[in-house]
Amino acid sequence: MAEAADIQGTAPSPARRWLRRTASLAAAAPLLAGLLQVPVASAAPATGAVAEKEPSGSRTVDVSLDTMTPSAPLESDTLTISGTVTNNSRQAVTAATVDLRVGPPLDNRSSIDEAAGRTGYRADSDPAPLGGAYTVKIPRLGSGLSTDFTFSVPVAKLGLDDPGVYQLGVSLTGRTSSQAYDRVLGIERTFLPWQPEATTKKTQLTFLWPLISSARVSAETGPDDQQTPVFENDDLAAELAPGGRLERMVALGKELPVTWVVDPDLLATVDAMTRSYSVKSGTDTEPGKNQAVAEQWLSSLEKAVAGKKVVALPFADPDLASLAHRGKDVSGSLGQLKPATEVARTTVETILHVTPNTDFAWPVEGAVDPAIVDVATSAGARKVIARSDSLRDDLSYTPTAARPIGGGTTAVVADATLSTVFQSDLSRAENSTLAVQRFLAQTLAITLQAPDKARSIVVAPQRMPTAAQAQTMATALRGLAPQRWSQSLDLIAASAVRPDPRAETDVPSTSQYPQKLRKRELPVEAFRDMKKTQEELDGFEVILTMPYRVVTPFGNAISRMMSTSWRGQAPAAALYRIEVLDYLQGLTEQVRLIDKSDLTLSGRSATIPVTVQNKLLQGVDNLVLRLTSTKPTRLQLNDGAAMAEAPVKIDGGHSQSVKFTAAANANGPVSMTAQLYTEDGKPYGRPMTFTVKVSEITPTVMLVIAGGVLLLVLAGVRMYSQRKRAAARNAEAEAKAESEDTEDSEGAEDGAESGTEAAEGDDPEQPSDPTPDTGPESGDPSGTGEKVDR
Repeated sequence: MAEAADIQGTAPSPARRWLRRTASLAAAAPLLAGLLQVPVASAAPATGAVAEKEPSGSRTVDVSLDTMTPSAPLESDTLTISGTVTNNSRQAVTAATVDLRVGPPLDNRSSIDEAAGRTGYRADSDPAPLGGAYTVKIPRLGSGLSTDFTFSVPVAKLGLDDPGVYQLGVSLTGRTSSQAYDRVLGIERTFLPWQPEATTKKTQLTFLWPLISSARVSAETGPDDQQTPVFENDDLAAELAPGGRLERMVALGKELPVTWVVDPDLLATVDAMTRSYSVKSGTDTEPGKNQAVAEQWLSSLEKAVAGKKVVALPFADPDLASLAHRGKDVSGSLGQLKPATEVARTTVETILHVTPNTDFAWPVEGAVDPAIVDVATSAGARKVIARSDSLRDDLSYTPTAARPIGGGTTAVVADATLSTVFQSDLSRAENSTLAVQRFLAQTLAITLQAPDKARSIVVAPQRMPTAAQAQTMATALRGLAPQRWSQSLDLIAASAVRPDPRAETDVPSTSQYPQKLRKRELPVEAFRDMKKTQEELDGFEVILTMPYRVVTPFGNAISRMMSTSWRGQAPAAALYRIEVLDYLQGLTEQVRLIDKSDLTLSGRSATIPVTVQNKLLQGVDNLVLRLTSTKPTRLQLNDGAAMAEAPVKIDGGHSQSVKFTAAANANGPVSMTAQLYTEDGKPYGRPMTFTVKVSEITPTVMLVIAGGVLLLVLAGVRMYSQRKRAAARNAEAEAKAESEDTEDSEGAEDGAESGTEAAEGDDPEQPSDPTPDTGPESGDPSGTGEKVDR
């Protein structure tokens, strides 16, 4: 009753009451200790295991603060707090009350962090209940049950004194069957920023609003003129759709005083989704179906950033720390950063129609060392977004964010506490409310550290906030909207603010880089894969008549290989790199030499054909085919040389047969090697080898053939003479037979015998020569023993 009367009259403030109660509790401590020993001893559990698991003391009941409005009240406001209490024990809680506790102002930022980290009730530091009419009674709360509560208290009744950050607690006091006396069974703490009037000097607050996502697009494109992109998956659509993470970022950010920090790869990916695109499905692809979602998101984003400051990161948001610690020793790795930076500006201008600032580099979690700074500025950036847990200041106040770190580079040091306050699971209303109040409390504490000194503070939250985290950040920024102790400032302006001469400017050594971050960096193998892919691409593009169809998608894919989004996804990152390289090598193998079987050279000279095939959809040029004889003394090419070359130019989907002149000097097999080269002398593809069997026709062989022909002619003359003599004898015998009238039987027999002999002497006609061993020309690949063209 006394406390109720105090509230209605001229009662002392909660801060004073808290000090008075603390003194009273300290004096009564010995007595309380003696009283508390009795129930504790009598409540010994049956088993030790159960006692260890059973919530006890001020952790018996969980107190959840779900809403607190307004978050930064004025004296004329009414503070409304709602939440839930849940009995986590196995015993019912009886005669319980939910109380509001308002403590004295906290001295500094560290005391805010310390209060936020406490969980159980502490009589020496937690303030007394406000009491009176501002208490919620709960007669009974069964085991495992929950019930809601709501407080509505006029701010004027809180007894707030000077401006500052006040600790505010909500507790449940009650009894259990094992301890039948009033005690605090649960408590939750938050903060009440109290600044009813505008401060003389306001803190300039810069809040980064990141639009970054994971790499989604593969290096593969369709064969059509539009080069339809192929996505690894279609998950991005869920982030762009209403309620999705990226949709919330745009919808909330358009009304907030923020600086947009954009990964151009995300814009390029969504822009590609507005047209025809394909999505990998097993070993095949299927058409993408989320064009409307992509169009709506891009349209909303273009309107949201109109007139706002936009900072573009290098394309695909490269992991600068991984590049500095593991990639710089792999030749060519640093060279990937500059084109990623150059394409950033063009991408943002083309898609959003705004001119971005590309002068900022953002290492993971703002952790920097000399190697990271060197890499970050190697592509032209002169401002590095760091964090205060990396560049630590030994000052009694928070200094201005911008500070020179040498070499013309400015470190924009984001506040670590403000930047990490939104990283928990904020889908729970309690977590979101606590994060908002802690953020507002810390910003007010910064202003009150040096009220006569205006400073510039930067907040760089996590790169990919969830939808709930984005909503909480927006709520916190709206709490600063009255601008009683802060005002907004964009990042470009913040980087140009005059630095505090007492602020730390020494970049920590590489050995001080956090091990937890180093363990999640991309491995050296990632940069070796990038190097190999780039070398393959360099050798491929020089032979293409339309190189842009290959250079652009693969160049972007190489940039995506070193994206910060791969942190914590090592298997997926390795698979992406492997697929990109395999696909590129598959394309290069579409231009190749057709395998050739062994040849037979029957003569002193001939032509040797070698076929080059181009299965690409575009032509190839700037290629040279080189044919080499391993035994030029036996088989020479092109006027006595051991090697001959011929230019190659083939349209897409065609083949070309290149013929080389060969001259034989001696018989025997000769190994031949055919190899394609680019015009700068670099081998292209695999070599192809085959054997030419030389079988030369000598003068001795010609004499043997001539002798054989002569013998055939002489044999024919002899046969003709024999036939002529036989015909003459037959005619003479017939004339003699007609002149004799009669002949005896012996004479007739002799005549018949003579006729038989004549018939036997007349040789029959010889059969003609066999058909020549030749056949129609075949278009199939040559078989073993192929003869070369003459």
